[in-house]
Amino acid sequence: MNYDCLSILKWTEAQLKYTHDVSLQEATPQELHEALGQAVMMAISDNWNNSKHTRMHSRKAYYISAEYLIGRLVYSNMYNMGILDEMKQLFAERGVDLAILEDIEDAALGNGGLGRLAACFLDSAASTNIPLSGYGLRYRFGLFKQKFDQNGSQVEAADDWAKYGDPWSYRRYNHTVKVSFPDHTVLAVPYDVPVIGYGTKNVGTLRLWQCEAEEELDFGAFNDQDYLRALTQKNKAEDITRVLYPNDSTWEGKRLRIKQQYVLSSASLQDMIRTYKSAHGKDLSHFADFYAVQLNDTHPAMSIPELIRLLMLEGMNFEQSFNIAQKTFSYTNHTVMGEALEKWNLELMASVVPEIVDIILRIDAKLKSEHPELFIVRDNTAHMANLSVYVGTYVNGVAEIHSQILKDDVFHQWYNAFPERFQNKTNGVTPRRWMGLCNPELTQMIKYRIGGDFLNDLDKIGKLKPMIDDDMVRQFNAIKHQKKEQLCQVLQKQEGISLNPDFIFDVQVKRLHEYKRQLLNALSIMDIYFRLKNGELPDFQPTVYLFGAKSAPGYQRAKAVIRYINRIAFLINNDPAVSDKLKVIFVQNYNCSYAEHIIPAADISEQISPAGTEASGTGNMKLMLNGAVTLGTLDGANVEIVKEAGMENNYIFGATVQQINECRDSYYPRGIYDADYHLRRAIDTLVDSTVPTDDNQRDLYHALLDGTHWHKADHYFLLLDYASYLDAKLRANRDYADRLNFGRKCLMNVASGAKFSSDRTIRQYAEEIWHIEPTKY
Repeated sequence: MNYDCLSILKWTEAQLKYTHDVSLQEATPQELHEALGQAVMMAISDNWNNSKHTRMHSRKAYYISAEYLIGRLVYSNMYNMGILDEMKQLFAERGVDLAILEDIEDAALGNGGLGRLAACFLDSAASTNIPLSGYGLRYRFGLFKQKFDQNGSQVEAADDWAKYGDPWSYRRYNHTVKVSFPDHTVLAVPYDVPVIGYGTKNVGTLRLWQCEAEEELDFGAFNDQDYLRALTQKNKAEDITRVLYPNDSTWEGKRLRIKQQYVLSSASLQDMIRTYKSAHGKDLSHFADFYAVQLNDTHPAMSIPELIRLLMLEGMNFEQSFNIAQKTFSYTNHTVMGEALEKWNLELMASVVPEIVDIILRIDAKLKSEHPELFIVRDNTAHMANLSVYVGTYVNGVAEIHSQILKDDVFHQWYNAFPERFQNKTNGVTPRRWMGLCNPELTQMIKYRIGGDFLNDLDKIGKLKPMIDDDMVRQFNAIKHQKKEQLCQVLQKQEGISLNPDFIFDVQVKRLHEYKRQLLNALSIMDIYFRLKNGELPDFQPTVYLFGAKSAPGYQRAKAVIRYINRIAFLINNDPAVSDKLKVIFVQNYNCSYAEHIIPAADISEQISPAGTEASGTGNMKLMLNGAVTLGTLDGANVEIVKEAGMENNYIFGATVQQINECRDSYYPRGIYDADYHLRRAIDTLVDSTVPTDDNQRDLYHALLDGTHWHKADHYFLLLDYASYLDAKLRANRDYADRLNFGRKCLMNVASGAKFSSDRTIRQYAEEIWHIEPTKY
């Protein structure tokens, strides 16, 4: 693509002068970001407009997701436009370093892998010319900003991501829709974010809905000096999109969650019906011929009864509307854990969306007349996953092992009834952001070796395999060291911690949840620490164990794990006896931008959930593509990573799904604890004051050994896998001493990463679920 970089620079200067009355050199990072963003939006506007018109009359797909973890857009947008290096040069010639834009906030409109996957899919669709648009919510505050207090505890603060403006979206007030509840009606105002394709004129669209009141001020109440009542409707509307995933531990919190999900569903479908009518006329009987809708997990499942409701308002009967809905929707499942499959009490739902409840009951009655063994409603509760499987064309898991578990276990009866609906779509990540942008050094090495760009065709990366020799490994190792040096600079600035880039960087970065087993990692670190102190690990290669994770604000046990790891870090990092061998760091406010620094520097990727719990994972793919070996279980996409890159180039440990299922009823973790002195010594640090302890850490201790009234002891099998895990961890550490052989393992992972491009995933969705063709530009 040929964009005029000099014009973009001049537009930036003009915008700065007009809006802030400052020069390029005087502008703050926030002012520069706003002006440059607006200039880039001007540059892409023709392509964006043309893209919308080109796909207007053809079959297309829509992705509805409660989360989009899009991160910081300024660098990735210019990268996909092919202008990032030239813009950096032009700004540098004028005395401005575009690195100052590192200070710009991430758009954290997501919680983790599910939201980042949605962002990767939109990037891949735009870059492969697949006509896919996204719908989501424009949360006023993102996930939250995380800091640690003196006790090592997570402290949350509001993430006001747009307080300095949002140059990467256009407010489209003329496409505002109304969404009604029994007690009020809100305006859903769309903000359109461009999704710029790499090496193409195609620009996709992510439309985010922001809730506003029909009347912002009750002037009569204000005039009566009742100022709270004057703003009641405004606050009631804005609360809906104020915060991502509000606390739903109370009835009112649950009602707010339902309102969020209904606004996302209703506004998006009203918008689709509007665009359908403008392109195809008022006859909606062919809606499913032109629109395929993918539900990203169960958050948007209310879209199903809402489409039926909207079609019935247009004059169709229930059966016609149901048939169209069944042909329109498909559902991606992201979890095998029953507690994470959304279920809503019908009385609760009826207090917010009574018409939706009526339609769900009609759908349930239809299902039971056809398949008495199946249900959507049971015990006065609507099971949204069951609804999504029934009223849809396809349901897919996100890794081969996950999709098999859905068929064998989670949806076994549904699979027996509708086997043709079940598919697998192994997740992927966009190689533009997760290689090209965050690791230009490795990208350039690969381009030089294989002779050309591979970022839009990751299959080409496989050409590296027969080329891997000692010279390439040395070059790779030098690049890895350079990325560690860069990360050390970031950590010094962000955390005030000085690290040695010659250390192994062993990394676990992901959402904090018990099943992801950060506690297993922490216990092994304590074990290693004690052994080093006692001289039991004489050949241990110096290692920094790096964590990044946020816990849900109300998840006390997860927050206790964070506190425990931070206390371990304080103990170890201040012990001169191990300072040349061991460091532990838990970065604050881990987010997309932090990941772009950490992932290219990692040597070892910790993917240690018990087999059968992680649906797929995408962090494992990002780390693999950047040359980290996987230390992991046969869970999620780890299975496929090992299949592609070889068991000999990774470090696999732990019980398989079958082995866990076989021992589940007889599992006795206290027996393992009693028999293993080293493990017992590590676990006891939760309670024995080796590090400061508290009631929540004692709760962790008892959950491992005694269980709770919710779960049996050691519900996620930390003790079962511990010996195998520590052995694999220490084996990887020993192997690192042979830098050529270890580097070869890393490069084999890079060269085997083709399958894990989200371009491949999105093409499979397009061909096998949505039945859409790439648009020609």
